[in-house]
Amino acid sequence: MESRTLEHLLTLEDIRRLKYRYLRSVDQKAWDDLADTLTVDAVADYGTPAMGDRLLLTGRAAIITFMKENLGPGLISVHAAGQPEIEVNGDTATGRWAFTDLIIAPEYRIVIQGAAFYQDEYARDTDGAWRISRTGYDRTYEATLSLDDLPKFRITANRWATVD
Repeated sequence: MESRTLEHLLTLEDIRRLKYRYLRSVDQKAWDDLADTLTVDAVADYGTPAMGDRLLLTGRAAIITFMKENLGPGLISVHAAGQPEIEVNGDTATGRWAFTDLIIAPEYRIVIQGAAFYQDEYARDTDGAWRISRTGYDRTYEATLSLDDLPKFRITANRWATVD
């Protein structure tokens, strides 16, 4: 019984670390690391007003392409998730995460801030590693601010772009 409990706790920790790595990889624009968090046939279903209608992406390649084109070095992003509710069923699992994000788009003079609850599905892949097979959310809220309305706002450090 003890070994099953330990195995379950280790699985929960693996899945938590997987989700954190997914979010960190987006913010650091580490696309190869991000790709490694997803199954080949992963699905992303993001309900975000900033992108218009629902954004449904099918396959790891489509997800990575979207991220590169829309969250690349011209944008500053911060994604944080916590309060995980993870259920494991053999080599699959589900998870619900509270998350917040902040996107600063200097070129467009806009800040997007929001929150949601991720709904994830995970699968233990053929190499034994856990990967995200489905992820998505519907916004709890999303707000936009114009940098022009924040005359004292200054970006004093930005890893990817020069901002005046």
